[in-house]
Amino acid sequence: MKTQNDIPELVGTLVPLKGIRRAAARQMVAAWQAPAFHLTMEVDMSNVLKIKAASPESTVTDRLISATALALLDHPGLNAHYSEDGITTFEDVNIGIAVATEAGLTVPVVHGAPKLSLPEIADRRREVVEKARAKKLGLADISAGTFTISNLGMLGVDRFDAIINVPQVAILAVAATRQRYVMTEAGAEWRPITELTLTCDHRAVDGSMGARFLARLKEVLESEL
Repeated sequence: MKTQNDIPELVGTLVPLKGIRRAAARQMVAAWQAPAFHLTMEVDMSNVLKIKAASPESTVTDRLISATALALLDHPGLNAHYSEDGITTFEDVNIGIAVATEAGLTVPVVHGAPKLSLPEIADRRREVVEKARAKKLGLADISAGTFTISNLGMLGVDRFDAIINVPQVAILAVAATRQRYVMTEAGAEWRPITELTLTCDHRAVDGSMGARFLARLKEVLESEL
């Protein structure tokens, strides 16, 4: 018969961290050392959702990559790495895409994104995502990223803060697109709205830099394809 002094035992299975999960755990520890802040902005996705008409093989993620690359060209301070020696900004814009796999979270990279058309971005994104899920990513596929996008919209997440992929100085979190009743120039209308949340390393990026980048990204996404 059990008494109040009996201590229950937990029986579980230890799964050692190794490979991608071990590397990701180390990255998380490094990321939490950064003094991060978050900025959120609503974006009307009406034009983005027309992506299939402009590029049948492309997805919303591909448009996000393209638009983010253009915004980074205008705001290179976010296309950068931080180290104790200083901040390094880059001419090349290489967008990492957070991909969940059975082995853990990976971030394959679309290199030279501003130079690629939407179909070319779609081809590259499809290629690296398939390689990630098949555990066939090479070192070149995950190297030289300058900025990362984490899109959980397809999973119904309404808002979240992504963790910076150090040594990068910022990461964009993309939430689900929901129909909202908003005021427009034509009056009140239902529009597909998403929330974009930018996480920034305050050692390299200040609030006004992050806000201007988000405003430019919003402008690109809401423009006609």
